[in-house]
Amino acid sequence: MNSLMIKVCFFLVLISNGYSTKLDSYPPTCQRIECPNYDVIESGKDYEIRRYNSPMWMSTEPIDDISFVSATRTGFLRLFMYIQGKNDKYEKIEMTAPVMTQVKPSDGPLCSTSFVVSFNVPKKNQPNPPSAEGLHPQKWNESSYAAVRQFSGFVVDADIPKEAAALSASIAGTKWAAAIEKSRSKDNSTLYTVAQYNSPFEFRGRVNEMWFTFVMDSAIAI
Repeated sequence: MNSLMIKVCFFLVLISNGYSTKLDSYPPTCQRIECPNYDVIESGKDYEIRRYNSPMWMSTEPIDDISFVSATRTGFLRLFMYIQGKNDKYEKIEMTAPVMTQVKPSDGPLCSTSFVVSFNVPKKNQPNPPSAEGLHPQKWNESSYAAVRQFSGFVVDADIPKEAAALSASIAGTKWAAAIEKSRSKDNSTLYTVAQYNSPFEFRGRVNEMWFTFVMDSAIAI
């Protein structure tokens, strides 16, 4: 298998049966390639609250699909072409982690859902990231937070509602749950986000994360 195909495969972790458990692990992938920086604000039972330090993402336009797996595959291939040089600068860009899939409500047919797939822009490219048709930069501000639950295995569609429900149960009744609902009500924002870190060739120590993203006054949060 040539290097191009290996890169294409990197985040297509989307076809095997999986299992789920909390790992309490900083993704090992982030020791090898760049990941966005964050501060841990609180470690609770089966969840972690993080404040992300203004990362920038390159994101697809919304993809309507009935399958998280299918939509993530479609979005990642678009982003892969972008980092391989299909952009206005014909510039190759380093792979980062995670690949993030935001899940949003949709009024589309057949009970479809809207997915936005994003690649974390390397720090060296963030001041002036190349542009590309069908992609747009998404900048998080300094008040961007995420409630996070980790789970392992190869991500399949059946994992998504199960992990979202588990994270919701973990933070129920906390100020974080209230902040998340407030953020959602303001802008019809993402219901939840799935972050995938591993190559499909890694069968042990896999780390995926369910995120509920929200904006909160840092003075209140701390």
